[in-house]
Amino acid sequence: MYLRHLQVTDFRSWEHADLPLTPGPTVLVGPNGRGKTNLLEAIGYLATLGSHRVATDAPLVRHGCERALVRAAVVNDDRELTVELEITPGKANRARVNRGAVGKPRDILGILRTVLFSPEDLALVRGDPGERRRFLDELLVLRAPRWAGVRSDYERVLRQRNALLKTAGKRKGAREDPYALSTLEVWDNHLATVGAQLLAARLDLVADIAPHTAAAYAGVAPDSRPARISYRSSLGEALPEGYGRPDGERADPEKLSTVLVEALAEARPSELERGVSLVGPHRDELELILGEAPAKGYASHGESWSFALALRLGSYELLRAENGEPVLMLDDVFAELDKRRRARLAEVAAAAEQVLITAAVDEDVPGELTGTRFTVSNGEVTLA
Repeated sequence: MYLRHLQVTDFRSWEHADLPLTPGPTVLVGPNGRGKTNLLEAIGYLATLGSHRVATDAPLVRHGCERALVRAAVVNDDRELTVELEITPGKANRARVNRGAVGKPRDILGILRTVLFSPEDLALVRGDPGERRRFLDELLVLRAPRWAGVRSDYERVLRQRNALLKTAGKRKGAREDPYALSTLEVWDNHLATVGAQLLAARLDLVADIAPHTAAAYAGVAPDSRPARISYRSSLGEALPEGYGRPDGERADPEKLSTVLVEALAEARPSELERGVSLVGPHRDELELILGEAPAKGYASHGESWSFALALRLGSYELLRAENGEPVLMLDDVFAELDKRRRARLAEVAAAAEQVLITAAVDEDVPGELTGTRFTVSNGEVTLA
């Protein structure tokens, strides 16, 4: 898979940008603050319908404009598709494929698959659990687009159940009110059904990516302690043994649904008191472990960078093994890496079908990745 062409209009700082692209390495060079990252962000948005930098769409539209447009020509197995997304804050975004409208923007998911490594990835190691849950869920969608719908359904059910808990918890005698309890039981079942699907997918994903991540970390930091990942569920010991492990069985959504219903019933008094759902995938954690200690709080700066890089390289290897190569994007990261980590990343990138790289100066990019070079400056991107 590779991008043959990218065009953006009123996206971030860009009034307009037009880039012809080819397989192999492409380097965007220019001073910081000139829009290099914005172009990679636009590509990533087409692949995931989300930004790695902001949580809402409003910052993606150039100041003073109503909407932004991102269009790309994607080649996969000699078949080319043109995918287009119109981003309008406060309104529903609109998507097109080969100039024809699609039902929902998420219908374009899967046309383009990307793996992005950026300075923001340090948050995967040092940030809160939500960063790591988002990492898993975005990778699930890249792996199989249908998980975008499951994730959206779960978030909707969770919001409605939390609203009910908050309202019921304020009412005197709610714990003995048959109507309130029966309504809550309905939402318990909804949460357990959809949550079990998401939880099972995450557990299987962790089992599949764990060996790739461990191997990638050993490659970029051979003198460090061994790294491993594991999934910690809010179900605790009720989680069936072996789920989420490379040598364990695949997770069964029906069994997990039953366990979730039981856990929700047990947690009900505390949930009514606090007005929030205390059990479910939204309370889970992807644990990053170095040796026997958690990476968060114990890893050095170099080890944190290595673990973040290992998670992205593990994602890349998993996607490549299952569905063909994704587009690899490296956003101003070589300057942050020491010689050994830089060499390992360059080795992987050089073998990629397409890799897009941003750098402030040419010297930051390893020689084997020079490839096609664009200069980014003063609102323009030009072929060097």
